[in-house]
Order: sequence, then C-alpha cells, then structure tokens
Amino acid sequence: MAEPEFTATGVRIERSLRSLTRAGQVKIRDGRLELLTSYGREIDSAPLGSVQASKPWFSGRDRARATVNGTRYLLTLGRLEDAPEEASGEAAVRRFLEAVRSGRHGDARG
Repeated sequence: MAEPEFTATGVRIERSLRSLTRAGQVKIRDGRLELLTSYGREIDSAPLGSVQASKPWFSGRDRARATVNGTRYLLTLGRLEDAPEEASGEAAVRRFLEAVRSGRHGDARG
C-alpha cells in the first residue's frame, strides 16, 4: 500500500487560542505529519502512528484538530495544493483525516 500523501497551504495553525501562523502548511509524507510556518520552518512533526486527528464538533467545517507530540493544534484548512481553486476547506479536512487514518493503519510495514 502506498504512503498517504497530503499537502495543504494557507493553513491557520493555532495552539491554545494562540495563532502560530495564518498561512502555514500541513504535509504528510514518508509516514510523518509536519506542521510548518509560512516560511517553511517546522512548528511540530511526528510519525503518523502517534498523531491523533479529528473533526471538532463545535467549529466550522474547514477545521480539524490534531494532537502531535501531546500538543493540541487547531487547523483551519483552506485549499489543497494539488486541488483546483474551488476545492473547499471541508474537502481538505476530509482528505487530511483520511490521510492520517490510513497512515496510522498502515504502520505495520513489512
């Protein structure tokens, strides 16, 4: 099974009601999740096996929650890097959650 790949740009990344970046990046590659600033500096990263991701019930459709190395982040996803302009934040959240879940279940590599 191929590694899940996901890239989103223009992502607002928040931690404890504090905005870390308004135009960050979320990348999933080589079995790792990376949260990056708009300049490409790493905010946090971890193997997908240790990442928890979900859709918060109390927020907008374009938001996802990720717990990376014990730290909770709120991600407001815009458009996907490889998607057309009309791709919504809701579709980006759905693809993000699918990529994390499939990466977590694909941990047992032989």
